[in-house]
Amino acid sequence: MRISDNVANYILALLDEAGGHAEIQRNELAGHLGCVPSQINYVITSRFTPEQGYIVESRRGGGGYIRITRVSATPSSAIMHIVNSVGDSLDCATARVMLENLSGRGIVTRDAARLIAAAIGEKSLAAAPQDIRDTLRASIFKHMLITQI
Repeated sequence: MRISDNVANYILALLDEAGGHAEIQRNELAGHLGCVPSQINYVITSRFTPEQGYIVESRRGGGGYIRITRVSATPSSAIMHIVNSVGDSLDCATARVMLENLSGRGIVTRDAARLIAAAIGEKSLAAAPQDIRDTLRASIFKHMLITQI
C-alpha cells in the first residue's frame, strides 16, 4: 500500500472514531506515520475536498492544526452539493472520484455509479469534438445524478 493510502486510511479512522471530526497536527502525524509533512498536505488536498464531502480548516504556526470535518448530509442534499459544485465543465478523473465517493457513502448504488461512469467516459464521448467533451460530461453527469434523488 502506498504511503498516501496509509495517510488517508489513518485520517479516515480518526474521523470514524471521533464521529466525523478530526483535528491533527501535521508534523505529529507525519512523525507517527513515517512520512514527510508535505505528504500529509498532499493527501488532505487531494482526498478530503468539499466535492468528496469534507470541510478542511487549518491554522498555521506553533499551535497550528488541520481540522477535517465529514459533512453529514441527506442523500439528496449530498447529490445537490455535488451537482452545484460541478459547474460547466468536468474532467473524467474528477467525475470518477466523485462517483467513488457517492458510491462509498451509499448515496448512489455501485450499479448506478458504474452506469453513470460508462455514460460519461471517454469511449462514450469519443464522437463528440474534444473541446466540448468536458462540458458535455458535466451536463450528463449532473442530469444523471439528479435522477437519483
